[in-house]
This record gives sequence, C-alpha cells and structure tokens, in this order.
Amino acid sequence: MITVLGIGPGNPQEMLVGTRDYLRQADQVIGSARQLAVFSDLPKAKQKRLPHLAELKTYLEAHKQDQIVLLASGDPLLYGIGSWVKRNFSASEVEIVPGISSIQYMFNRLQLSMNDCYLTSSHGRQPDFDFLLRHQKIAMVTDSVIGPYQIAQAIKAHQQHRLIYIGERLSYPNEKISRETEQTVEDRQYAMNVVIITNA
Repeated sequence: MITVLGIGPGNPQEMLVGTRDYLRQADQVIGSARQLAVFSDLPKAKQKRLPHLAELKTYLEAHKQDQIVLLASGDPLLYGIGSWVKRNFSASEVEIVPGISSIQYMFNRLQLSMNDCYLTSSHGRQPDFDFLLRHQKIAMVTDSVIGPYQIAQAIKAHQQHRLIYIGERLSYPNEKISRETEQTVEDRQYAMNVVIITNA
C-alpha cells in the first residue's frame, strides 16, 4: 500500500493528529531531505530520499507488498505529489491523507476567507493571466521562474490595480508575509512562497 501523507506547510505543530501513526506502521518513508528532517526520531534505515519520478515509480511498483509512506508538503492533492501517484497507481493501491496546505495556512494567517478563490500554481507552467485576472481572488503557489515580481508585472500589463500578499517560508520561525500592490513588489528571489491576489 502507498500512503501519500500530507504533513502540512512545514512546522510540525501544523501537522494533523495521526500523522505519526502512519510513520510507525511504515516499512519505508520516502521524502525530500527537508521533509525527512522534520522527523528526526525516524530510524535512518526506514528513510529513503525522494528520487526522480521515473525512479520513484519503479521503486513503488517493486515494493507493492510493503507499507510505503510518501511524504507530501502541504496537501497531497493541491498541486502536490498525490495527483502523480493517482495517475500511476490504482485507487486500491493508494491512500491519500490530507494535510494543511500552504495556501490554506496563509489565508488563515491573513484572516481572509478562501470562499470563491481560484487556486493555481506556476510550478513548471506559464499561467494564463488573461484568464486568471478575471477572478476577484486568486491564490498561487509560485516558483523561481514565475514568482511575485512576474505576477505583479502581469497585473500591470493588464492595467489592473490589486493587493498582492506574499507569504515566504510559511509556518517556519523566519516566516514573512508582505502586503504589496503591483507597483511595490520587489524584483528579487522569494523563498518558498505563496501569492494571494485580491481586489484593492
């Protein structure tokens, strides 16, 4: 059985109750170095660094008789690895355990309602800003190519005025949440960030 385990935005305090029960029952726990570091008490023999997806698929197919836990940051089915697992394995072979997404976490930190929000990601994709900016409220997980500055430039190109909230390193001790407009977003690198766009 493959259990895709959502572990929240990063801080262990944001994990759902029951997370460690899955780890105790696992034969192998697969995750990134950052994800595995959260569980410092997990035996090294039980840990496996997340390989490239082609290698991961081969490994999971070869270990179907084992209890495999695949760690997922945030929520596995919100632009997470859960969607990839569901495409490659049957429903009877997979269990998805939800976690708090970074988008959900940030909305609550801002005390903003998520109602009627359009959720998307710019990871490895070119957003359709003509479509996106028709929405009143947008939340986006971003990457180093299309990040807060590029989003601000797209808003300016569409001659809109918007509030842009930028959340960096959400739930970690050095968390930073900024309130900007399309005119004030700096052209710099943003660490592990989420962008929420609302009407000004």
